Amino acid sequence: MKQRTAKFNIGDVVRHRMFPFRGVIFDVDPEFANTEEWWNSIPVEVRPSKDQPFYHLLAENDETEYVAYVSEQNLISDESGVPLRNPQIAQIFDKAPTGEFKPKMSFAH
Repeated sequence: MKQRTAKFNIGDVVRHRMFPFRGVIFDVDPEFANTEEWWNSIPVEVRPSKDQPFYHLLAENDETEYVAYVSEQNLISDESGVPLRNPQIAQIFDKAPTGEFKPKMSFAH
C-alpha cells in the first residue's frame, strides 16, 4: 500500500464530512491500523481505502463524548471556534493563548 503524508496534525480540531461530530486529533496512523472486524463493520459503499492516514480523535456530538477513528478523506478542518467539551482533552493537551491545542509534555513523543 502506498502511504501518504498526513494532512492534519496532532492538536488539530476537525469535523466529519458526513456525520455530526467533531474533535481534536490525539494520534495519527499513516495507514489503517485497526481490526478487520472494525473495517468490515463499515458499509462497503462508504468504506474508505486503507492506504491513507487514519486519525484518533477525542470526539463529541450533541449527546456524548468518545474516541473516534476516522480516515483522512472523511475529515475537514473545523474553523467554528466553538469550544470542545470532551473532558479527556485537558488530560492530553494544553490550550495555547492562540487557541491551539498543544500536547502536554508527558504525552509528547
